[in-house]
Amino acid sequence: MPTPDPKLITREILLGFWKVHILHHAAEQPVIGRWVLGELRRHGYDISPGTLYPLLKRMERNGWLKCEVDSRGGPTARRYYHLTREGRAVLDVVTRMVGELHDEIAEDRHHQGEAPSKQASTRSVARKNPFKGRRSTR
Repeated sequence: MPTPDPKLITREILLGFWKVHILHHAAEQPVIGRWVLGELRRHGYDISPGTLYPLLKRMERNGWLKCEVDSRGGPTARRYYHLTREGRAVLDVVTRMVGELHDEIAEDRHHQGEAPSKQASTRSVARKNPFKGRRSTR
């Protein structure tokens, strides 16, 4: 079995995980970049400030986070990232989708070697597109 390319996995998959992780913690309380770096590293993600800070800016441009700069900090002031209403809506959608994916993977692993259950085989057909009919607020 070939060894997966870690950079490809990071670029194509883990970047999305990091965004969900950031939204999750910003829903609990405002976050700062240094704390996010430590939190992601604690979970085994090897992320640099040069990757994280542009990611936070992009999430802010998408309307998912709002940045508040500590006015007393000067040029190196802490930036507090707050979850916005749009960010909460994105987190809610992604949470449902991740939960469904987790359940499907867990069920498939549980039933390895067996035919998928009727529920598992119809699950994706029954799911509605969570983005259908939503207008962008940008």
